[in-house]
Amino acid sequence: MASTCATLQSLRLSFPASSPSAVVSSPCCSISPPNSHAFSTAAVNFSKFVKKNGSLCLTGKARTIARAYVSDSQYSTNIAEALSGVNIFTAAGEPVLFKDLWDQDEGIAAVALLRHFGCPCCWELASALKESKARFDSAGVKLIAVGVGTPNKARILAERLPFPMDCLYADPDRKAYNVLDLYYGFGRTFFNPASAKVFSRFDALQKAVKNYTIEATPDDRSGVLQQGGMFVFRGKQLLYARKDEGTGDHAPLDDIFDICCKAPVA
Repeated sequence: MASTCATLQSLRLSFPASSPSAVVSSPCCSISPPNSHAFSTAAVNFSKFVKKNGSLCLTGKARTIARAYVSDSQYSTNIAEALSGVNIFTAAGEPVLFKDLWDQDEGIAAVALLRHFGCPCCWELASALKESKARFDSAGVKLIAVGVGTPNKARILAERLPFPMDCLYADPDRKAYNVLDLYYGFGRTFFNPASAKVFSRFDALQKAVKNYTIEATPDDRSGVLQQGGMFVFRGKQLLYARKDEGTGDHAPLDDIFDICCKAPVA
């Protein structure tokens, strides 16, 4: 644990002159431990997702979870259409349109947008996604991970974690992140109370960063201020949407699996 703390504390990210003038240590080691007030505040902030569309056909736990993030979400029913023309890259460097990542008619896809390929917390999330991939595959769910950075940065994560390249994509210009209006900024990245959740998963983080290298960080350092999110689609229908409030504030994969498996079949 001490060696991992030392590694994380050494991840000092410098920003260009146009960004906040500062050198800061990794958020995983610079945020105070969580408290109930912090989480209450984060929950209240997240409740701003308020625009009911009431189109879900899920049951039980999956319906309850999805209602919290879709029925009350800011996203319109045509968000998949807005994403469809976004051009990103495979980890091998080939351009690909977002609409080609899964079957736009009836395919079910769980799309995880990581912060960036050099984020230790994203290595933890990628590790969890890799461990869950067989379960999602067996349920007929396409598991997709997108990160900020160029394809060569994506390959660093894929090779060193390791992570399957066939479901890893690079969005160097943050086009999909902008369409989805995911959170961005210095405060969100380093000081949001939701970031303290990572302390409850420190063992998993320690394991995930065993082969970590800061070389996976985007060359454009402004990308490190980007937050991620999790989205579930059935064809073009949005079943679940969640913005990460802060660094390491990831959606529970068990909840995502429940939603995917209880998605209505046409």
